[in-house]
Amino acid sequence: MTVIAPGSAGRPSSPGARGPSAGEPDAPPQLGLRERKKLKTRIAIREATYRLIAEQGYEATTVEQIARAAEVSPSTVFRYFPTKEDIVLTDEFDPVLERLLRARPADEDPLESLMIVFREGFAVFAASDGDAVVERTRLILEVPAVRARMTETMAETSQVLIRALADRDGVDRDDLRPRVFAAAVTGVLREALLVWAERGHGGDLMAVVDEALGQLRGGLRLRPEGPSPTR
Repeated sequence: MTVIAPGSAGRPSSPGARGPSAGEPDAPPQLGLRERKKLKTRIAIREATYRLIAEQGYEATTVEQIARAAEVSPSTVFRYFPTKEDIVLTDEFDPVLERLLRARPADEDPLESLMIVFREGFAVFAASDGDAVVERTRLILEVPAVRARMTETMAETSQVLIRALADRDGVDRDDLRPRVFAAAVTGVLREALLVWAERGHGGDLMAVVDEALGQLRGGLRLRPEGPSPTR
């Protein structure tokens, strides 16, 4: 769960976009028929959920209503999303995140790799479904159950980071270093999303993420660099 680029996996490039050059990773293989059907169902459920929430609010929206609107059974909804909160929070970006991270140069600074990968994800997101993340972060901010579930599901993204970065750097996945690094990054990303939502979704989300990750890179300080203020 990344809460950045819903539905980014498998989207075609924009017209005139540059294709991969020599030395760049090949495009991922196309989804098979079964995978495409699953993705279509997940998207239908998610779109129905957002539509109903916009009409009647989060608390008033039930899984049964979502199932009817998506033209599936309630059991199908639960098969794809264990809780109603998961419908709001789950996206398709974690596998893309892992693939892009593994494609970065092995000697590149891990934080720099992440900032580049997030920018790529945001570029796809901005060109496709920008309204979804606005609604998603609004619900995270306003609905305690969604916010609590977000904290739990961010652990899944943390595991993606641990796998990709530990394997790339040749360290054990149980080593404390990749685990602390992943926990710090996902915590920073969570707070950046909340700050952006608290500010009314104004400005560039990626700029907020860049600023937050930049603070992590420079060492955590509560005061800006410079002379101490006089009392």
